[in-house]
Amino acid sequence: MPSNRLTYRRRQPYNTKSNKVRVTRTPGGELRYLHIKKRGTAPKCGDCGNKLSGIPALRPREYATISRPKKTVQRAYGGSRCANCVKDRVTRAFLIEEQKIVKKVMKEAEKKGGKR
Repeated sequence: MPSNRLTYRRRQPYNTKSNKVRVTRTPGGELRYLHIKKRGTAPKCGDCGNKLSGIPALRPREYATISRPKKTVQRAYGGSRCANCVKDRVTRAFLIEEQKIVKKVMKEAEKKGGKR
């Protein structure tokens, strides 16, 4: 008859966030605590804060062990910004450049108009 009293199997003796356990039955018929690892959080977009799709939610150290294609997406600002924010950045940069060109053209037109 297995006893229902269980003890932690690691040095940490308190019921903390990092010391969560679940009860399992061993092949020998006894009950034992099995320590559960903490869940990882998905990386977020640096601009809007939404989760980045295509990148798994892991613990920080686990990112070191997975391959590069699993950590990024094939796009500018791949594993850092979401698609919508990248689109906004590209649009903004384009409009700023266009604005500079318009200013330049206006200045030249003003010069020609002033000389007459």
